[in-house]
Amino acid sequence: MASIVAPEMFGKVGTAQKKTAASQMQSFETAINTYRLDVGDFPENLSELRQSSKKNWDGPYLPKSVPLDPWGNPYIYRVPGDNDNPFYLASLGKDGKPGGEKDAEDIVHKW
Repeated sequence: MASIVAPEMFGKVGTAQKKTAASQMQSFETAINTYRLDVGDFPENLSELRQSSKKNWDGPYLPKSVPLDPWGNPYIYRVPGDNDNPFYLASLGKDGKPGGEKDAEDIVHKW
């Protein structure tokens, strides 16, 4: 019985972590866009969502410090983004390395 149930449960853990990463990145997008409206440009890094000396900064834009992704790795954020997007935001998945498959697959924020 355990050999049937365990793989199914571990698969759900990976799915939950991916959903958590996507949800956190959605919250970051909201905070990033609010920052942009106030400051007039995108933050140079995610920590500026909590503290910045930029003119017109009216944060903090996140209620807590920027969390690590569900696997304990920092989120990847850069300005400008790829393909004419204003920024790039991603989690590198379980292995913390670019690329990968299944739980190690990169989770890239979609516009």
